Amino acid sequence: MTVAFPRHDYTMAEYRALERETDRKHEYFDGEIYAMTGGSPMHAQLGATVAYQLSRQLEGKPCRVYSSDLGVRALATGLATYTDVTVVRGPLELDPEDADTVTNPTVLVEVTSPTSEKRDRGDKLEHYKTIPSLRAVVVVSHRERRVEVHGRTDAHGRTGAAWVMQAATGGAIFVPGIDCSLDVDELYAATEPTG
Repeated sequence: MTVAFPRHDYTMAEYRALERETDRKHEYFDGEIYAMTGGSPMHAQLGATVAYQLSRQLEGKPCRVYSSDLGVRALATGLATYTDVTVVRGPLELDPEDADTVTNPTVLVEVTSPTSEKRDRGDKLEHYKTIPSLRAVVVVSHRERRVEVHGRTDAHGRTGAAWVMQAATGGAIFVPGIDCSLDVDELYAATEPTG
């Protein structure tokens, strides 16, 4: 997130109206609307490659992979945002205030950028951890070859469940909740020039 609009008391309905009227994406939290920054070609490629790897492994399973066009909301904190990749197991549960936003993601993927990295690994991650259905948050670095998986230790989504972070700079890293792995070498090879 970068710039907040000057007013600090927007409603969720006003936020949704803004999203329908503009080409840009915004986040909403605690009455404030924040413009989300655009991504670089590397950012876009990393997100697309993660989606491709997960889609391949989830074929025939009751999970669906969604692009950054799908809104996600943490009902417990009120954060409404977009992640780079979202995986939902089973039927979608929609936000009662927005039929284009899900409240039951199983896995969320954030590809960092220079302006989002601190928030992706900090405040936003804490908001995500309040979502009962969520089993893992994957953070893909834009700066270095590094993928972090923050996984919930309790498979039932109980409040207070511990989260454990694992990181990989090569090889495969397991993504809990969907029984998939991400190939870190393949992921970053896709961002290198091919000649």
